[in-house]
Amino acid sequence: MKIGIVGASGYGGLELIRLLHQHPEVEQIDLFTSSEEGSMFSAKFPHTLTLYDRALKGINEDSLSSCNVVFASTPAGVTSELLPPLISEERRLIDLSGDFRLKDPAVYKHWYKKEPAPIEVIEQATYGLTEWNRDAIRQARLLANPGCYPTAVLLSLLPLIKERLIDPTQLVIDAKSGVSGAGNTPSQMTHFSETNENLSIYKIHAHQHIPEIEQAIEQFANASIAVTFTTHLVPMTRGIMTTSYAPVYEGITEEDLLNCLQETYQSSPFVRVMQDATKFCTKQVYGSNFCDIHVKLDRRTNRATIISVIDNVVKGAAGQAIQNMNIQMELDETTGLTHVPLFI
Repeated sequence: MKIGIVGASGYGGLELIRLLHQHPEVEQIDLFTSSEEGSMFSAKFPHTLTLYDRALKGINEDSLSSCNVVFASTPAGVTSELLPPLISEERRLIDLSGDFRLKDPAVYKHWYKKEPAPIEVIEQATYGLTEWNRDAIRQARLLANPGCYPTAVLLSLLPLIKERLIDPTQLVIDAKSGVSGAGNTPSQMTHFSETNENLSIYKIHAHQHIPEIEQAIEQFANASIAVTFTTHLVPMTRGIMTTSYAPVYEGITEEDLLNCLQETYQSSPFVRVMQDATKFCTKQVYGSNFCDIHVKLDRRTNRATIISVIDNVVKGAAGQAIQNMNIQMELDETTGLTHVPLFI
């Protein structure tokens, strides 16, 4: 396959390059940028020296049209204009931004504060939560890769909501992410002096992933709810941990919760359900495409605590995008993604 990566110099683009470089079916990777055309990629990122000693290409339709698969890892608002002209039967487009995830243009405009893509294009986009939408992903020409937080949240909660084991109307989701989730454009919030030895809460009741989570819960679990979702920035580079709290329905046991998760994901190679988790941390999935899940039931309060961890730039971005590409190209979905997590 010939691959094009738009936004190659961002963290998502860098992770796509790292993973696709080892992919046995990838023959060529072309790197595109909107702001650094002509600059040498290995000069900007010395860890790619001798691997990608090439100039970044400017974004144009002719160059991208020669690619079998185009990954777009750009800020929101870019791909809504860039990708629609490239949609064809011969090409797969995988968007890692949020431009095609939300089906209601008005909802996108409200949460992202940008103009939405044309409705006829949005309607063509397939939501790429791999473990829940494989059949649709296989046929998709334009794929909206999920956000990092929604990936961790939805994989852990959808089975329990769908099977009516927990009450989603009282669901509270507490989420924490490493700094790479903010991208590589410097800001005051991600400045070392602001993040080091600090824990901060941000976008209180205003995070753009809230409507994505609610939309997917309605789509896959047939439950129309409003969630309380709170995000925090922690002083580490990679990783997301989501801790969700919800009452269980009468008669539901902890074994029921665990069995539901295990049965749902028994054929999903990248979702690991932990029966016993005396130690549960983001490092156990660092650098990998795994999502690890654990649940405990507090009988005193009759409330379940559902925990999930992912690497935000792998399972939360580039890894899931490649997993989706594998499905689209009728490959084993684990192809090029069987990395052991980097624990130390």
